[in-house]
Amino acid sequence: MSAGDNAPHIVVADDEPDVRETVEEYLSMNGFRVSTAESGATVRRIVADQAVDLVVLDVRMPGEDGLSLARHLREHYPVGIVMLTAVGTMVDRVVGLEMGADDYIPKPVDLRELLARVKAVLRRLKPAAVLAEASGAAANEVAFGDCRLNLDSHKLFDRDGQEIALTSMEFDLLKAFAEHPNRVLSRDRLLDLAHSRDWEPFDRSIDVRIARIRKKVEVDPTKPQLIKTIRGSGYLFSPTRRD
Repeated sequence: MSAGDNAPHIVVADDEPDVRETVEEYLSMNGFRVSTAESGATVRRIVADQAVDLVVLDVRMPGEDGLSLARHLREHYPVGIVMLTAVGTMVDRVVGLEMGADDYIPKPVDLRELLARVKAVLRRLKPAAVLAEASGAAANEVAFGDCRLNLDSHKLFDRDGQEIALTSMEFDLLKAFAEHPNRVLSRDRLLDLAHSRDWEPFDRSIDVRIARIRKKVEVDPTKPQLIKTIRGSGYLFSPTRRD
């Protein structure tokens, strides 16, 4: 299948030529437009010059590593990020999530799994926002303290109407809380609602994501009032109004 002009644009960043070429060929065969990059500098140049939907990013690259680059991308561009990590490197996985990655996949890369994860991230990032902007649909919003979560555009806004950057998984978790207020949700249930059943319920990664969300919506993230920890059970979203 050849990619059309409107196909999602993916950048594959890896310093190993064989990996770049294999992933590029496979994703291109499945309908994506693909650019490749052997370094962080090349990734920066591509995303600055072209519209990019998602970056497949190796953690361990010479020069600027993938973790630093992921943070830069999250701060400056509305792109999905799928990180490639060595098998069993839990530290890379957790730090990558803290830097803003949407998902990760271990090396050596299983191409079918990578394709599934890329599609999942793009589904979470793109369709609703595109449809909402095209139709001019009325906002479907939920208040998180002083912030507003727009369920149509997948965007979070502060009290002044400024957008707060969200990863696709952070949006999915906020949406799960918004749809189940004042109910204790276990880690397992949250993963189910956020369509991430491939994650383990006791994996620290979900706690990392909740901590990141709290920094965006809580007045004092160290004393959360909106998303509360229920010891031994999970988390609870307690809607509050601030005057």
